[in-house]
Amino acid sequence: MSEELEQILSQLTQPDNAVIQQATAQLKQAFKDPAIIPALCAVMTGSQNPQIRQSAAVMLRMRVKKHWKKISPDHRESLKAVVLQAFTQESEHTVRHSLSQLSAVMVKHETPDRWPALLQLLNQSTKSNNPQDRQVGLLLLSKVVESNPEPFKPHYHQLLQLFGTVLQDLNNPTALYYCILTLTAMTAYTGSEEMNQMRSLIPSLIVALKHLIKADQDQASEAMEVFDELMESEVSIIVPHIADIVHFCLEVGADTTLSDSLRVKALSCIAFLIRLKSKTVLKQKLLNPILQTIFPVLSAAPPPGEEDPEDEEDDSGDGTDNENPKHCAAQIIDTMALHMPPEKLFQQLMPLTQACLASENPYERKGGLMCLAVLAEGCADHIRTKMLSSVLQTVCQSLSDSNQVVRSAGLFALGQFSEYLQPEVSKYCGEIMPLLLGYMSCLNQAKVGHVTKAFYALENFMENLGAEIAPYLPTLMDTMLSALNNAENLKIKELAVSAIGAIANAAKELLVPYFPPVIESLKGFLTATTEEMRSLQTQALDTLSVLARTIGNDVFSPLAAECVQLGLNLTDTIDDPDLRRCTYSLYSAVSTVSPDCLTPHLTAITTVMLLALKSTEGVMAHLEEDKTFVLLDDDDDDDDEKDGDAILEDEPEMTDIHDVAGFTVENAYIDEKEDACDSLGEIAFNTGAAFQPFLESSFQQVYEMKDFPHEDVRRAAFGAMGQFCRAQHKVWKENPTEANHQALQKLLDVVLPCFLETVRTERERQVVMGVLEAMNSILKSCQGEAFKSPARLEEISHTIRDVLKKKTVCQDGGGDEADDEDQQAEYDAMLQEFAGEGIPLLASAVPADTFAPFLNDLLPLIMSKAKSSCTVADRSFSMGTLGEILQALVSVSGGRGVAGRLSNRLLPVLVAGVRDGDAEVRNNSVFGLGSLAQAAGPIVVSDYPMMLSLFSNLLVKESDSRVIDNLCAALCRMIMSNVEAVPLEQVFPALVERLPLKEDMEENKTVYSCLAMLYTHSPALVVSQMKPIVAASSQVLGTKDLDAETQNTLAMLMREFTQRHSAEFQGAVTSLPAEQQAKLSAAIAAS
Repeated sequence: MSEELEQILSQLTQPDNAVIQQATAQLKQAFKDPAIIPALCAVMTGSQNPQIRQSAAVMLRMRVKKHWKKISPDHRESLKAVVLQAFTQESEHTVRHSLSQLSAVMVKHETPDRWPALLQLLNQSTKSNNPQDRQVGLLLLSKVVESNPEPFKPHYHQLLQLFGTVLQDLNNPTALYYCILTLTAMTAYTGSEEMNQMRSLIPSLIVALKHLIKADQDQASEAMEVFDELMESEVSIIVPHIADIVHFCLEVGADTTLSDSLRVKALSCIAFLIRLKSKTVLKQKLLNPILQTIFPVLSAAPPPGEEDPEDEEDDSGDGTDNENPKHCAAQIIDTMALHMPPEKLFQQLMPLTQACLASENPYERKGGLMCLAVLAEGCADHIRTKMLSSVLQTVCQSLSDSNQVVRSAGLFALGQFSEYLQPEVSKYCGEIMPLLLGYMSCLNQAKVGHVTKAFYALENFMENLGAEIAPYLPTLMDTMLSALNNAENLKIKELAVSAIGAIANAAKELLVPYFPPVIESLKGFLTATTEEMRSLQTQALDTLSVLARTIGNDVFSPLAAECVQLGLNLTDTIDDPDLRRCTYSLYSAVSTVSPDCLTPHLTAITTVMLLALKSTEGVMAHLEEDKTFVLLDDDDDDDDEKDGDAILEDEPEMTDIHDVAGFTVENAYIDEKEDACDSLGEIAFNTGAAFQPFLESSFQQVYEMKDFPHEDVRRAAFGAMGQFCRAQHKVWKENPTEANHQALQKLLDVVLPCFLETVRTERERQVVMGVLEAMNSILKSCQGEAFKSPARLEEISHTIRDVLKKKTVCQDGGGDEADDEDQQAEYDAMLQEFAGEGIPLLASAVPADTFAPFLNDLLPLIMSKAKSSCTVADRSFSMGTLGEILQALVSVSGGRGVAGRLSNRLLPVLVAGVRDGDAEVRNNSVFGLGSLAQAAGPIVVSDYPMMLSLFSNLLVKESDSRVIDNLCAALCRMIMSNVEAVPLEQVFPALVERLPLKEDMEENKTVYSCLAMLYTHSPALVVSQMKPIVAASSQVLGTKDLDAETQNTLAMLMREFTQRHSAEFQGAVTSLPAEQQAKLSAAIAAS
C-alpha cells in the first residue's frame, strides 16, 4: 500500500487541479483502510522526496489528533518508535518540524511518562556535543512542551537547569530560539519551587535575546514574548531584574536599524511593565531614562518622501491600528499618565515636552503636542487645576502652524482636552469655537484626512457645551446640513452626521427646529442597501440614538416605532457587526423614550443580541499549520463510523488551544459584544415586566461574558448584571408577589458575591471601577433588599475597606513597596472614589446601629484624605463622602444617635474644609456641616455659634455661586433642625438676599421646605421679607429647577400670601416684570 500512497501524495503536489481532485478522492478511499497508519509510517521514513515525507507526517498527525482511540495498541507502539526513528535520521528542517508537531500531538494522548523513549531522545540530543543535534533536540522539546506543558511539570527542574546551559550557547541562535519558546510555554505552569531558578535565568535570557536579534529579527520578536508571559503569569520573577529589562527594551526600541515589529515588541513591553509595576519603575529611577529614550522616537521624522500613518490622506482619524514605534512611544506616555502620580511624572516630562514644542523641526513640535494629548486622560485633574490656560494656549497656537502635520496634531490634542478636561475647558468656548468654525468654513478645499481631525476636535468640544452652544447653533447646523445635502464625498457626510449627534448632546431641545431635515436625511441613508453606504449608515444609527435621548419625548415618540423597524430591517438584510451594534444602541435609546414600542419586538431583538454574545465570530485562531490538508479532515468520519465513540471524541476544534499560535479578536466583534451587554441591561430596566420572559436567558448569557478575554466586554457584562438586578427589583416593586421577590433574591445572591470576588481579583482597574459602579447602582435601587443575606453587609464593607487600603490585585496590592501615601495616579484615586461612594449607600440601606461598627472602620480611611497635603480631588472626595454619609444618617433609624457620637470627630475636619483654598472642597465641607447639624440634632446645638460665625464670614467673601447656594442650604438645615438655636433676625434676611439659587438646583428643595416651615413657625418674620421671597419664587416656579413636590410647596406658600397678606403680596408683585407676574399667577392658579 505504501507505494500507491506515495504515488497519490506526489500527485497532490502537481500544479494540475484535475489531478489533485482525483488524488484527493483516492486518498479518502485509502483512509478507510486500517493499514493506512503503517503505510503512512513507511512513506514518512522511506520516501526520497522531502515534500512527500512531510505530507505523510502531517496526515499522520491529523489521524492521531482525531482518532487516537481508534488506533490499535500495537499500531500506537510502533508509531511511537517510528516517529522517533524518523526524527533522528531526518535531515530536512521542514520535515523535522512536521515530525516534532506529530510527536506533540501524540504527547497529548500519551503522557511523557508513558513514552520513556521520547524523554531519552530529548535528554541525549539536548546534551549532545554536536550543535546540530542540540538544535534538533530543542526543536522537538519546544513542540512537545508547548502542546502540553503541564505533564512535563516533574521535569521542570532539570529543564531549567538545561536552559541555564543552552542560554550560554550564544553561537547557536536557533537553539536559543527554541529554548526561549519552551521557557515561554512553561512559564504559566511554574510553581513557587521553580521561582528562584527562573529568576536566575533572566540575565542570561537578556544576553541571549541580544544575540538572537543579530541572527534573526523575526525569531527574536517572537522570543521576546517570554517577557509578556512572565509579566502575565508571574511578575515577581522579573521584579529584581526590572532595570535590566527596561534598559534592554529601550536599547531595542530606540534602534532604528531594527524592524518596526521588533521595536514595537520592546516598547510595548515597557508600557506593560509600567502598567503592572509603576511604583517599582519610579523607585528604581527608571522614569528619566525611559523618557530620554522615547522622546526621540516620538518626535522622529518619517523616512524621506513618506508620512506618518496618521498623517496619510486615508487615515481614519481615530488613531487606531498604527502599530509603529512612534505610536508605542505615545502609548508609554499615556500609560505613565494613567499609572503614575502626576507631580512625579510632570517634573521630568515637561522640560522635554517644552523643548519639543519650541523646536524648529515640525516633527518635534508634533511630538510635543502628541505628548500633551495623551496626558489628558490620566492626568486630567492636574492639568485642569494647575496648567489649563497655558497648555490650551499652546494647542490653539498650533492650529495656525505653517505645517499641516503640526496642525493635525494640535486638532488631535484639542479633541483629547475637550474629552477629558471638562468642565473647565468649556469655559474657553469664546476662544476655541471661532477657531474650529474657521476650520469648518473651508471644508471643501482641505484634505479629507485633515478635515476628519478638525471634526474630531469640534465634536468633543461641542458635546459638553450644553446651552452655551446656542449662539453657534445656526452656523453649525447650516454647515452640517449643507454637507449632508451637497458633499460628493461620503466620508464628509459621515463626519457631518456624527457632528449632528454631538451638537444634539449639547443643544437638546434647542435642536428641535432643525429636526425635520435631519431626520429626512438619516432615513434616506438608512434605507440604502449599497456596500459603500455602510459606515455612513452606522453613523446615522448612532446619531439617531443620540436624538432619541436628547430631542425630547414629544418630538421623538411619534418616530419611535418606525426607528425600531428601520433597525430590524437593516440587520435582516445586512450582516455587519458594526451595523448590528448600532441598532442595539438605538433600541436601548428608544427604550428610554417609549419602551412600549419595543415590546412587540423583544423576541427578535434579544435573539440577535444573545447570538452576538454567543458567537465566536471574529475570534481567529492562528494555526501554525499549512492548510492544504484540511479537505481530508472533514470527511474522515464517514457515516458508517458514527458510533458513540466517534461523536464523543470529536470535540470542537476550538478546544485544541495548544495547536494555536495565538488569538486575535477583531475589534468590531468585541464592540458588538460590549454594546449588546450595555443595551440588554438598559432595555431590561426600561421595559420592566415585558422583559421578564427574556431575563433569565439574557442573564445567563451575559454572566458567561464575565471571563471574556477583552476587558471592555467584561466591564459591560458586569454593568448589565447590575441593570438586571435593578430591573427585577422594579418589577417586584410594581407587582410585589412572592415569586418576583424570590427571583430578585436569587439574582442578588449570584451577582453581589460575583462582584465582590471580581473587585478583589480582577487585574484591570477599569473593570473594577465598572463593577463598583454597578454595585453602587444596585445598593441605591434595592437598598435593604441587598442585605437579606446575613454576612453581606460585612462582605461589602470589607471589600470597600480593601480598595481604600489599596489591597486589591488591580492596585498592585500586597506588594512589598512602601506606599507613598499622598501621591498616586489619578485613576487610582478615582478607583477609591468609586469604592467610597458605596459607604453612604450602605449607611442609608440598613439601621444605623447595625452599620456603625463598619462605619467606624471606614471613616479613618476617608478622613485621611482630608489632609492639606492631599490633592484637591482627594480632599473634595473626603469632604463630599463625609457629607453624604451624614445625609444618609438623617433618614435611617438610629441615625441621630450615631451622627451625635461622630460629631466630635467630624466637626474639626469639616470646619478646616470650609476654610480650604479650593471652591469644590469648601462647597462639600459646607454641605457636610449642614448635614451634621441635620443628622445629629440637639447634640451639636452647642456648636451652632461657632458654625454660624464661620458661615457668616464666608458669605461675605465667597465668590463661587455653588458654594453660596450650599451655604444657604446649610443654614436652612440648621434652622430646620434647631430653629430656636439660630438668631433668625440676623440670619434670615442674609439668606433670602442670596435667592434664587444659581447653580446647585437640588438644594431648592431644602431652601423652600425651610421657608414653608418658618412661615408656620414665625409668619411675621417671613412676611417682612416678602419682596425678595416673591421675586426669587417668580424666577423658579414653573421651571425645571424645582421638582414637583417643591413646586407644590412653593405655590401653596404663595397662595397663603395672596389670601392672608394680600396687600404686601400685591406690593411685591407689582415691582416684578410683566412676564414674571404672569408666570407667578399661572403657578398659583395651577396649585
